[in-house]
Amino acid sequence: MLLGRRPERAVLDGLLDTVRAGESRALVVRGDPGIGKSALLDYLAMGATDCKVIYAAAVQSEMELAFAYLHQSCTPSADRFDALPEPQRDALTIALGMRSGPTPDRFRVGLAVLNLLSEVATERPVIWIVDDAPWVDRASLQAIAFAARRLRRESVAIVFGTRPPGPAELAGLPELDVTGLPDDDARELLRTVLPGPVDEPVRDRMVAEARGNPLALLELRPAPGDLGETPLPARIEQHYRRQLATLGVSTRLLVLVAAADPTGDPVLLWRAAEALGIPANAVAPAAAAGLIEIGSQVRFWHPLVRSAIYRTAPDDDRRRAHAALAMATDAEADPARQVWHAAQAVDRPDDEIADRLEQSAGQAQARGGLVAAASFLRRSAELTGDPARRAERNLSAAKRSLEAGAADAALALVAEAEAGRLDDAHRAAAHLIRARVAFTVNRDATASPLLRAAAAELEPFQRKLARTTYLDAVSAAMFAGTLAPEQLGEAARAARAAPPAAAPGDAEDLLLDGLALRFNAGYAAGLPMLRQAVRAFRQSPLAGPDSLRWLWLACTAATHVWDYESWAALGDRFVGLARDSGALATLPQALNVRSSSLVLAGDLSGAAALGDELRAATEATTARPFLPLGELLLTAWRGDTAAATALAEATVAEAVRRREGAGLVSPAWTQAILHNGRGEHLEAISAAEAGDQEPAVLGFPPWGILEELVEAATRAGQPDRAAAALSRLTVATSAAGTAWARGIEARSRALTLAGPAAEESYREAIDQLSRTPLAGELARAWLIYGEWLRGAGRRADARVELRRAHDAFAERGMDGFAERAARELRAAGEAAPRRAVVPNGQLTPQEAQIAQLTRDGLSNPEIGERLFLSPRTVEWHLRKIFAKLGISSRRELRH
Repeated sequence: MLLGRRPERAVLDGLLDTVRAGESRALVVRGDPGIGKSALLDYLAMGATDCKVIYAAAVQSEMELAFAYLHQSCTPSADRFDALPEPQRDALTIALGMRSGPTPDRFRVGLAVLNLLSEVATERPVIWIVDDAPWVDRASLQAIAFAARRLRRESVAIVFGTRPPGPAELAGLPELDVTGLPDDDARELLRTVLPGPVDEPVRDRMVAEARGNPLALLELRPAPGDLGETPLPARIEQHYRRQLATLGVSTRLLVLVAAADPTGDPVLLWRAAEALGIPANAVAPAAAAGLIEIGSQVRFWHPLVRSAIYRTAPDDDRRRAHAALAMATDAEADPARQVWHAAQAVDRPDDEIADRLEQSAGQAQARGGLVAAASFLRRSAELTGDPARRAERNLSAAKRSLEAGAADAALALVAEAEAGRLDDAHRAAAHLIRARVAFTVNRDATASPLLRAAAAELEPFQRKLARTTYLDAVSAAMFAGTLAPEQLGEAARAARAAPPAAAPGDAEDLLLDGLALRFNAGYAAGLPMLRQAVRAFRQSPLAGPDSLRWLWLACTAATHVWDYESWAALGDRFVGLARDSGALATLPQALNVRSSSLVLAGDLSGAAALGDELRAATEATTARPFLPLGELLLTAWRGDTAAATALAEATVAEAVRRREGAGLVSPAWTQAILHNGRGEHLEAISAAEAGDQEPAVLGFPPWGILEELVEAATRAGQPDRAAAALSRLTVATSAAGTAWARGIEARSRALTLAGPAAEESYREAIDQLSRTPLAGELARAWLIYGEWLRGAGRRADARVELRRAHDAFAERGMDGFAERAARELRAAGEAAPRRAVVPNGQLTPQEAQIAQLTRDGLSNPEIGERLFLSPRTVEWHLRKIFAKLGISSRRELRH
């Protein structure tokens, strides 16, 4: 019987009703130890009689084993794996150790879990109870939390039990906070366990001191004044310690072995007991005390019993328990768990176990368990006798921790390594990890000098790694921008002095040399090398997650050399590789790059679709691009003042907080576009000058601000300011010489000229931009040429250009510029045509995106993979789309 808890039970009953109705839910049940979370989860499980309930024990001692919890929970449904899309099936089976293959992306494993749940739920609703979530291994918890965030219409509920504040992976999920019982319910609960009558004042005092905690009332039953100020978890541990003390030595050791084994396998338990010489009847006292039950599974009556038994056991007893479990575990069937038990059984260096731990770390890393790999390596280092080898393993553990996003753990392991004897090569490796932590946590002014120093130390030992680190240092200086202006030159000079590439022609090496020249000797000097780097990236047979690392910077280099085609092509490859390799944490950055180039090509609908996918990826993975350039550009070209301004302000605030000067450029550029589009030229000047950096480093394109400044200043009657901006702009455009560069230069120069010279420049701009895919920039050339013609009194000629501009802007949804063109067209004597309203059946943004992907021929599983949804949810959306559009098939949708 669950006493009281009416509000909490109502929430859980409602969750069951919702899941039975075909929807899905995620819920985090959060509360202090002993507050009743497990009782509520048991209530949920007992009420789900018509559902499939998934439950697996989470044990603190198994937190270091990659995907251990997922293995317990998912392998019973292995017969459903073949129904998963192949990339997801491969990711899941590799993660679970069922096959070998490329290291799976942890988010693709999460998507596989989501679709597996959806498949299982085709028979009956699924309730997955994840109690004691803080003790779930991190790789499993990340995958389960990913699935929980993407639940929609699968008839699945994932319910977590956790202590406050709870794991970071669960942040943002719906919560049910469990607090103490109301006094009336607490008195009733206490009455059920008191041995006889108790005076009312005494009972009231007992209730007050227990603070409504059910476990305290049931287990501790304190006399008034007994509780004192000791925290409840400690009192509960003391209580169980006293209970265990009344049991025999064999019984205490048996329950400790059970607490150390997360599998709950009674056969394994009895094998370990036999190794320790524990008789079968040793379990009876513990069972009679209500601590443990051994049937088809080993179960403790409360999760706190398990943790208290393990935590309070003497160290020697814990080691004996793990040694017995290591002997009982099949080393061939479960090598990671076997060696982990063996490692916990020793308290002095053991090189044989240390070597096996290192081997298991490699296996865990191959399965995508970076946190587990770091833990194995850390324990391997602790058991390593040779100081140099111990330091090397600590550094390897630090590297894995950093790759897993655990920066603090990485620094702690580096400090551990540095406390021993490091040779010069390993000291350089330690400094590199510290530098990469600085670059990962904040791309501020502290990162580039650390990376430069680490690169210099690495030169005698690892030339290739040293050059890669110099490229990191240049990137970090580009991010710091004007907030640390001296660093870019320093990084470029250091990179220029670095040892040459061992194999000339490598794309990454060309990129380093090109950037070093560009920021050391000037734009024109670096231009040829940067062009070679861009070509090398386009020609390189890129494949796999490792090839993604520098694609964002290659795209940036393409804009520096005014090569739109390469920017778009590399952006396409970036997105394709991120999708195909399952590097979902990188996907938001790739989508951001590609959507930016689509906006400049005038494909605002395509950019918006990628923006929707980017938001889905961000929501699912919590990985955000460092700068939301695609969305900034989209809102600016649409003329959406409120959205563009709010986004720009938020981006600037984040850049200032992180001390990333590069984050100040693009918001300023896009605000200048917004205001120029709306004819607000003074505001455009203010916006452009707020982000004007010299040299331009991370804009897309880097000279976009100067282009906007020339137009705004000429229209605002400030010719000197316009001339200064044009002079700086032509340094780049003249050297670049592409149709894009020539078109922008001619259009900007025309604004500063008069008479035939101006008209000649306008016509040149239109001619050059017509050779590019940059439809928006071409339409702007028509617009300002039409404005100039009207000002020259040639109204008929002006109407031709303005009509072209208006139609191009209106067709693409560039509303700010379209309104400006319409005003000019009216002033030239012609009313702008009304824009046709295209009926869309009132589709939501996600429905519109699913409709577009369906139109493009993607299957439901492929759409689900793209948008991080289960195929069942995609099908549900399609039914709604068909109903709204009044159609009944995918073929009709394509028409």
